[in-house]
Amino acid sequence: MDVDAYSLAHRRSWERLDYLSKRRKLSGPEADELIVLYRRTSQQLARLQSHSPDPQLIAGLSAVLTRARGRVLSTESDAWAEIGRFFTHGFPAAVYRAWRWWAAVAGVFLVVSVWLAIWIQGSGTARELFGLTADNSDLTAPGGQFETYYTEHPNEAFAAQVWTNNAWVSAIALFTGVLILPVVYLLFMNALNVGITAGLMAEAGRLDAFFGFILPHGTLELTAVFVAGGAGIKLGWTLIDPGRLSRLEAVARQGRATATIALGLVAVLFVSGLLEGFVTPSGLPAALRIAIGFAAEALFLLYVFGVGRRAALAQDADKAAHATIDIAASDTATPGVHMVDTTATGVAKVSNGEIAGVSGQTTPSTR
Repeated sequence: MDVDAYSLAHRRSWERLDYLSKRRKLSGPEADELIVLYRRTSQQLARLQSHSPDPQLIAGLSAVLTRARGRVLSTESDAWAEIGRFFTHGFPAAVYRAWRWWAAVAGVFLVVSVWLAIWIQGSGTARELFGLTADNSDLTAPGGQFETYYTEHPNEAFAAQVWTNNAWVSAIALFTGVLILPVVYLLFMNALNVGITAGLMAEAGRLDAFFGFILPHGTLELTAVFVAGGAGIKLGWTLIDPGRLSRLEAVARQGRATATIALGLVAVLFVSGLLEGFVTPSGLPAALRIAIGFAAEALFLLYVFGVGRRAALAQDADKAAHATIDIAASDTATPGVHMVDTTATGVAKVSNGEIAGVSGQTTPSTR
């Protein structure tokens, strides 16, 4: 290995590591970058130690890593910073990357629900198929089962109950997605439930009450279910079509993204649980309750397509930058061509823990 060329190719990333390790305060992306650079530079130092006879280079780079290691440990030990990075980078980026999948799930779900609602109204065949009686006033009448479902329990207990239930449903959708069929069945049963209820309420002339009780919490809640279903199906499809990666690598990577989405959705469903427990059964006008639900949905979508998109683009840019550095390093260190110092100072030395510049000229020679 040509040590001088290798050092020159990686000099910029070493300088960046040294700079980040000296900063008093790091942003979320900078902390992530520090950890990545520290791990990569540790591997590069190990390689240099087996090829380089230059103690100054080894000592200087070791000093940079020592300082960076202390900063990495303090960064990793900051639990609140990790939680903050999760919700500003990891979770929204994972949801954004899967948006085509869960948007498709949402579209199919809504089409199936609307079709079922239309079919149920006045259709004896549909009623017979689903075991529905001719009289459903106990469900659809004012003060009936549909409305009392949201008011028969204390607000706090009801919010906790629906949060737990919805989190469980989402977890099943996410992690059975690898088999695809179970999550499709789960989504269909939810669409069936929504469609039948909407059809019966519409037949009773109470569609306004249906939307007044469903939309305040249902917009955000169903979006979370769509995200879970879409991410789960994406995980299953990765097993079928891993792309350019090996099947094991592709499934492992998508599995990590799925786990990230699962953790983040717990918080999203907590918010929808609060809405269902406190806003939906409240005495507020229906229009105001629906407006609150739409506002929560809008904030979530802005979060995904704003924060999530920026985080995903930043991650892609970081990967591209590191890939470029690695390619440059491999191209510079051409087999059979070695850079020979023409001065006693050397190339890309490290002194006093800092990366020094190129201080001499080099000429190529072939051995």
